[in-house]
Amino acid sequence: MTMTDPLADMLTRIRNGQRANKSIVPTPASKLRGAVLEVLKSEGYIRGFTRREPEPGKAVFEIELKYNEGRSVISEIHRVSRPGRRVYSGIQELPRVYSGLGISILSTPRGVLSDIEARKQNVGGEVLCQVF
Repeated sequence: MTMTDPLADMLTRIRNGQRANKSIVPTPASKLRGAVLEVLKSEGYIRGFTRREPEPGKAVFEIELKYNEGRSVISEIHRVSRPGRRVYSGIQELPRVYSGLGISILSTPRGVLSDIEARKQNVGGEVLCQVF
């Protein structure tokens, strides 16, 4: 059976990995997942990620989760725009997550960006997820 929302699957794997205090969480690789992971890494929510190919044609990202004094850096991570309900936001209506303490990740015409970077580039788009 095919997966209908691969991004939500990756976010759930991160959430479950942090609840279980895992250091590395594997997830199937894709361009969108890689772009979202790049934003999470640049904003300091994960240590990093590596792309591995355990067997030909089956690429996997290994996400290194980040902890601070035994507590996970990510308190909340959830999907906003889903396959059944897409959520788009212009530059004026971009949501602020916890008054700017968290970030929204957007898919824009200029690529996948955090809400901070989208405001700098004056571009809106589809709100993929929110992280705090």
